[in-house]
Amino acid sequence: MTSSSRPLAPHEVARLLESAAATIRAEFASLPDDVLAWHPAPGEWCAKEVLGHLIESERRGFAGRVRIILASDEPTLQTWDQGEVAGARRDCERAATALADEFAALRGESVALVTGLGAAELGRGGRHPKVGHLRVGDLLHEWVHHDRNHLRQMLANLQAYAWPHMGNARRFSGE
Repeated sequence: MTSSSRPLAPHEVARLLESAAATIRAEFASLPDDVLAWHPAPGEWCAKEVLGHLIESERRGFAGRVRIILASDEPTLQTWDQGEVAGARRDCERAATALADEFAALRGESVALVTGLGAAELGRGGRHPKVGHLRVGDLLHEWVHHDRNHLRQMLANLQAYAWPHMGNARRFSGE
């Protein structure tokens, strides 16, 4: 894929991180815990588990890695077992408000971190054992992509929840 687009500036990434958080906050405030804990299929995450994954990704994958890179010269970055961590968190059993609050606090810190990044920091990097060299600028763009991927997943879960209750209106959606 060729790209003629310019990289997003840190302040633009920060705004996108805030907008993703606002969408999540709105969805979680709108629905009861049982709907947010509903699994669309065996082995698929419920919306609460998706949010738990975003929390851990914030800590371990994005803000965490950016902080590690900024604190060291070309550090080795750690991997983590996302499925194992998700299972240990047991987010389906947690209150949606607690998850949303945990995420909001982390995301606020992340937005402040990203907003403070300058050109010199964007070029700094570290070595990931699976994907190789990662720069801070790379991680910022992956963060935006990752957020949107999991927002889409949460919204698809809720669409799947509503689907069987739509009756003949499902025909509008190509049943």
